[in-house]
Amino acid sequence: MGKIAAVIFDMDGVIIDSEPIHYRVNQRLFKELGLDISKKEYSEFIGCSNNDMWRILKDRYNLQESIEELIKHQIEENIRYLDHNKEKPITGIVGLLEKLKADNFKIGLASSSPIKYIVRVLKEFAIEEYFDLKVSGEELARSKPNPDIYIKAARLLDEPEEKCIVIEDSYHGVTAAKKAGMKCIGFKNANSGKQDISGADLIVDSIEDINPGLF
Repeated sequence: MGKIAAVIFDMDGVIIDSEPIHYRVNQRLFKELGLDISKKEYSEFIGCSNNDMWRILKDRYNLQESIEELIKHQIEENIRYLDHNKEKPITGIVGLLEKLKADNFKIGLASSSPIKYIVRVLKEFAIEEYFDLKVSGEELARSKPNPDIYIKAARLLDEPEEKCIVIEDSYHGVTAAKKAGMKCIGFKNANSGKQDISGADLIVDSIEDINPGLF
């Protein structure tokens, strides 16, 4: 793939198998709001920021609550879930982080999730120390599939985009990485729904299949 200096991870669906968690939590919130959201409709929001999801749903269903109120409630419910349920990182993640750190790669995280939830997940798995930086979609005006989050991550890592490789599991994420001018590994996570990740430079069935020696 050429000389890679930095590896940037998506979080949801790559580090934590969070889509089933988000689906359960969000379906409960949807019912509270009187919404009947099908799995097909919900799948369009995988990889999007919470802000974008609620903005679309607010417009589509004329919700009275503010986007800020909806996001606040959603974050609280996601964290409450982690407080009461023991989750594990996706198989292979810890080993991959250890290899990357040992090989002196810079490591970043760029997630559409709010920073409060990002920190909670990394601390839950005791892997926060591996990351040189964390960028949340809430810091940016445009979320994936726009490339802004990955461009910002590269700038903070002090590496040009062409020396960065991204690990993603969603169409929006892969599209954002490629628009940013980066290499991308697509992880086929069955729980992330039917995601078109064909735009990735390499597609793997397991995080354990990723070999930093090929970078």
